[in-house]
Amino acid sequence: MRYNIIRQMDIANGPGVRVSIFLQGCEFNCPKCFNPETHDFNGGKEFTKETVETVMKLCDDENVKGLSILGGEPLHPRNADATEMLSKAFKEKFGNTKDVWVWTGYKFENIPNKDKIKYVDILVDGQYVDELHNPKLNWRGSSNQRILDVKKSLKQGKPVEKLELYEHLEK
Repeated sequence: MRYNIIRQMDIANGPGVRVSIFLQGCEFNCPKCFNPETHDFNGGKEFTKETVETVMKLCDDENVKGLSILGGEPLHPRNADATEMLSKAFKEKFGNTKDVWVWTGYKFENIPNKDKIKYVDILVDGQYVDELHNPKLNWRGSSNQRILDVKKSLKQGKPVEKLELYEHLEK
């Protein structure tokens, strides 16, 4: 498992100030992806327990509202353990006082390892499609991507959109 970068104060990837980690490696290689430097599974830095500790320490800041896990592809079988490790450590430390967001190119219905997202609050699913790019969308690059409530989606066994996030954002 590898990661590309950790952003200490990110305001683009989820609501409020967040800590973001970009995992390394993606097989989707979406045309015009905003971070193609994360596609090579051999790039970046080694993901270790110290990486998790660093991220948790950065998230301990009272101004940080949550953790964002992006990529690369956080749910690729080579990265899913890191995603689970981070989100579990985060929830053990912060409970529901802060949230975990994950971006994936998989549609919820096709995630190969749904057990790895049980500690995640919000999932932005679907590959970026340049023809569907819409700069007015918050937290997604193209209109095919959905913002999902993970707990409800797992419980119901189907994607459940977090509609209240859309209502106040895209007016």
